[in-house]
Amino acid sequence: MNPRHKLAAFVGLIALAAAGVFVAPRSAASRGGQNAGKPDEPTPAYHSQVPAGPLPQTLDPASFENPVVQNAYALAAKVKRVLYQQPCYCHCDRSIGHGSLLDCFAGKHASVCDVCIREGIYSYEQTQKKKTPAQIRAGIERGEWQQVDLSKYQTAPPKP
Repeated sequence: MNPRHKLAAFVGLIALAAAGVFVAPRSAASRGGQNAGKPDEPTPAYHSQVPAGPLPQTLDPASFENPVVQNAYALAAKVKRVLYQQPCYCHCDRSIGHGSLLDCFAGKHASVCDVCIREGIYSYEQTQKKKTPAQIRAGIERGEWQQVDLSKYQTAPPKP
């Protein structure tokens, strides 16, 4: 094959690959929920049930300087079973392989992510209102976590 034909074949393959990216449905991997009114956005990873074994520990709130972050980690430690069953709409499942919102608080990721902080606090607040993990997940999928008032968490939590 002469160089001109090789180049044409290569350009053709790239064009086909690019077309596949735009034609493939984005919601094919969806787990059923929607992202706050965006029907083409798949629900991020979560678990529908808590495992029989132990869950990962959340990081110590004292590891952080910001009082909102400290509060978020302190509250996350109280609702690990709920967080394990929640998606995280910062899409860390795609970018860093998280399996649920709990993974954000088992590492430092949540400390630098407003989405994780708000979803974690939302999950805690809804748990206090006796909502089930499935009800909390539905609220997260509707975007209710975006309304969390972080001003209530500006004071560092008491030390255990």
